[in-house]
Amino acid sequence: MKQLLIILFSLFSIVTLNAENYPYRSDYLWVTVPSHADWLYKTGEHATVEVQFYKYGIPRDGTVEYAIGDDLLDADVKGSVELKNGRATIKAGTARKPCFRDIRLSLKLDGITYQHHVKIGFSPEKIMPFTQEPKDFWSFWQENLAEAARFPLSYTKEFAPEMSTDKVDAWLLKIALDRDRHSFYAYLLMPKGAKPGSCPVVLTPPGAGVKPIRDATTRRFYPENGFIRMALEIHGLNPTLSEDVFSEIRAAFDSRSNAYLRQGLEDRDQYYMKHVYLGLVRCIDLLTQLPEWDGRNVILQGGSQGGALALIGTALDPRVTLCVANHPALSDMAAGSAGRTSGYPHFKPESGAYSEACLRTLPYFDVVNFARHISVPVYMTWGYNDNTCPPTTSYAVWNVLKCEKESLITPINEHWTSDATDRGQMDWMRNHLK
Repeated sequence: MKQLLIILFSLFSIVTLNAENYPYRSDYLWVTVPSHADWLYKTGEHATVEVQFYKYGIPRDGTVEYAIGDDLLDADVKGSVELKNGRATIKAGTARKPCFRDIRLSLKLDGITYQHHVKIGFSPEKIMPFTQEPKDFWSFWQENLAEAARFPLSYTKEFAPEMSTDKVDAWLLKIALDRDRHSFYAYLLMPKGAKPGSCPVVLTPPGAGVKPIRDATTRRFYPENGFIRMALEIHGLNPTLSEDVFSEIRAAFDSRSNAYLRQGLEDRDQYYMKHVYLGLVRCIDLLTQLPEWDGRNVILQGGSQGGALALIGTALDPRVTLCVANHPALSDMAAGSAGRTSGYPHFKPESGAYSEACLRTLPYFDVVNFARHISVPVYMTWGYNDNTCPPTTSYAVWNVLKCEKESLITPINEHWTSDATDRGQMDWMRNHLK
């Protein structure tokens, strides 16, 4: 296992093409410096965090209120410190079990309340998931894969000039998934003039939500560097619909009370995500029939929900040769029923997702159980300050992977990756091609 660790020792300046300050065009800056440079401690070790606050680049004094609790859970420690010359030190305490502790900061200054947070880990390499694998987990999915394979591959393909360039040809696809009329839309991006048998294929499932395919243009560097890339939409909604239409669909279909990640959760055969997971294999069927595919390399890559689906598809399809996942969602989802940190979508008890029936279904769809079955190389990235896909659940996935694996850990990151990280993932793929 090779682990890459990026720590930002100085937050005062980051050189960019536009030479903008960090954070981008903000007139204030929080700096939090844990006493361990990697933000990690052993259980039982005591941590301190130096806090700094600047406005217009000038250190400011004031009272910082803080609250400390386990990752995404209620605070169990509260206190305050006084900034002197813009600096103060918080005694963050320790933890007796592997976890992340979230230090939430608040400062009222000039009539405005400024907030910030920083998470520190205690023996995170020992974090294990709450979710257990059902005895028939693998047979359940193998039976469903066999049933899905009986439906013939069918799709439409339309050239998309608005997505194409002098280096990239793009097509809009509609892929039929099953007899229940589920479908995916996708953009297929291919190097212009690609020769038969020349290109690895990359399948990229989307992040959560009901929305157009947003990254078909921002990830053109894949086909520009010789990869065929398929960017997915998983709800059967044409991505050329207007944003106003998508907003109306979100309001009707993905509101808090009826979000798709909750739909049908009482029954594993009726859960919304079942056809989504099986549909990933249908997309690989399509990609591996392209004459331009090199016949060897099938890669899944995504972030958040897309990172979860990348890991799930890798487990389900033996044709996959590599997997890249950013901060995977859908990980240890049932942990909230035991008062522990749960992965996105962070089901609330009032949603009914922790009923006996739903708790029977969730393990069949949880990333940690798919991760146990992955045998090909995996490259994972995650940040500690992420409140959408918290580091606790990323480690729960990472720690059960038994395959060859590498990680890029970026502690300061919340729910985002940098352009350099995104391009670095493509480089990792290129270095691991067969």
